[in-house]
Amino acid sequence: MRVRSLPLPERLVDHFADRGIRELYPPQIAAVEAGVCDGANVVAAVPTASGKTFVAQAALLTADGPGLYVCPLRALAREKYEAFAALPGVDVAISTGDFESSGEELAGHDVVVATSEKVDSAIRNGAEWVDDLACVAVDEVHLLGAERRGPTLEVTLATLRRRSPSIQIVALSATVDNPEEIADWLDATLVESEWRPVDLRTGVCVGGEVAFDDGTTRRVPVGDPDDEPDTDPATDDPDATDQTAALVVDAVESGGQCLAFVRSRAEAAALAERLAEEGLAERLGIGSAAAAVGDEVADIDGTVTGRELADRLRRGVAFHHAGLRADHRAAVETAFRDRELACICATPTLAAGVNVPARRVVVRDQKRYTGSSMEWLPTLEVHQMCGRAGRPGLDPHGEAVLVGEESTREELVERYVEGEPEAVESKLAEPASLRTHVLSAVATGFAETEAEILDVLDGTFYAREAGAGGLADAVAVAVDDLVEAGMVRRRGDAERYRIAATPVGETTSRQYVRPETGARIVDGLRTAAGMAGATTLTVFEVVCDTPDMQDTYLGNRERAEMYRFARRNAAKLTTGMGEPDDFEGWLESVKTARILDEWIGGATVEELVEAYRLGPGDLDSRVERAEWLLSAAEALADTIGVSVPAVTRARSRI
Repeated sequence: MRVRSLPLPERLVDHFADRGIRELYPPQIAAVEAGVCDGANVVAAVPTASGKTFVAQAALLTADGPGLYVCPLRALAREKYEAFAALPGVDVAISTGDFESSGEELAGHDVVVATSEKVDSAIRNGAEWVDDLACVAVDEVHLLGAERRGPTLEVTLATLRRRSPSIQIVALSATVDNPEEIADWLDATLVESEWRPVDLRTGVCVGGEVAFDDGTTRRVPVGDPDDEPDTDPATDDPDATDQTAALVVDAVESGGQCLAFVRSRAEAAALAERLAEEGLAERLGIGSAAAAVGDEVADIDGTVTGRELADRLRRGVAFHHAGLRADHRAAVETAFRDRELACICATPTLAAGVNVPARRVVVRDQKRYTGSSMEWLPTLEVHQMCGRAGRPGLDPHGEAVLVGEESTREELVERYVEGEPEAVESKLAEPASLRTHVLSAVATGFAETEAEILDVLDGTFYAREAGAGGLADAVAVAVDDLVEAGMVRRRGDAERYRIAATPVGETTSRQYVRPETGARIVDGLRTAAGMAGATTLTVFEVVCDTPDMQDTYLGNRERAEMYRFARRNAAKLTTGMGEPDDFEGWLESVKTARILDEWIGGATVEELVEAYRLGPGDLDSRVERAEWLLSAAEALADTIGVSVPAVTRARSRI
């Protein structure tokens, strides 16, 4: 089937043809036959690089009205926005922030690209533009199973479908164990395929020899033959990092690019430093291009992290993780796509949807620390890493290699090479998530009774899993919790009461913070209002000690100093040293508050990064979250009628 046979304007057909897109892939043909261009609901569960984005584009560009493309991550939203913005004659907008607004400026566009959180917050703030949508495309719908993002996605989809029953839903998913359940939930036709434009072979490397699932093997030389081999003393196997480096060099020498996944930021940076000695830029013939990218990144900022990244880039290799600034990550991804970079050493976050295909993917670490022990990575997560292997039009095949040892070989084959990805399960049952969305239903006026709350949530994936009885019990508990927290109140007699949001509950929902965050901020504001000299540190401690502020790691060497800092500044803090149930968590909040207070006091990114052992991207994200939470604090202060001038001072300086 040809693109020209689709009901698309000639200008769009020509646009796709100019980019080599003339014939549809088999999964795309199946989606068209399922009615994706005719307003039908479709779930496409197909491998990475099999043309899912074009399926969404086909639906949105043929819909009888405005469309919405929902992305799980901001970086992915930006990538998709740029793809739509390049389409001639298509008016596209993007929105990923401003959680306290309805986003009415998004009305009237042909396509809006947004995160599910933005759409959810717009609905809470009375957005009317969502009622005009004809089609919603949802990328990475398997993230319904993500802890915090999943519940928002499923409630948003349920709300959109309730408000506009005729709306078309096109959901894109990686290969999962239960796509038919997602399709059944969305009343959609399932398009399921294992077809890929480039064949993928997956194998396990032990002792420098890779055994692939197609029966072939490949040996790579590990280490310098003139040196004593570096082995794991427990197994006598070659060191996992040396094997990874050998696999990367082998791919680059054959003209391919490589992605190497490791468990942590520090490991990503260390592996990049190790590979920088291998002359990858020269092996791939990109020396001058890599040098130019390194110089470009060096100009972004003067942090140690930025300088180290620029140095690695000049030698054809990069590291990539959430501690990098957004500009750093974007530069690395663009350079890799433009073939100006031989290898990226990354944490698993890179596998979550960003388009960076490589000839070979090496997964060095298959376990990570979960807070109490080392646990195997989910099969779906490893499959997403492996799915990055193989560049259409450039590679004869893609290779994914898991680095192991003799004792883990069978486990790796069974779990990741032959194993099926996990089923997607709703996380809306998690009490904090359910409280958040129950409050939203009440605060927006969608529900005034528990029965009406059940009606609002009836269209969720969770309701399909739990059934009416399980959902009713969970909602009753959530309402009780919200009453106790002062977010909602019951009016009327015990048999026929109505539920209404309190002023605090309404503001909390509109500001898009969790009920627990709203309650903590209110308590903190009241305490601060009664203090003789509340400072910006005071209000930073309040907003940082909430579940909506990301934790900042507190190292063993910092703990004693942060404890002394808290004691010295006890008069400026709203929490006494003996009050927290989770003292360690509170001390981490104090550290974040201290960093933000020094930031508005004039400390530079470079100074804070070096002083507190955090990445430049970590500082950026904390500042952004502080802006949002301080805005919520101002609104809540007005709601409860207290005056804390330090909130406004902190917000004006952040």
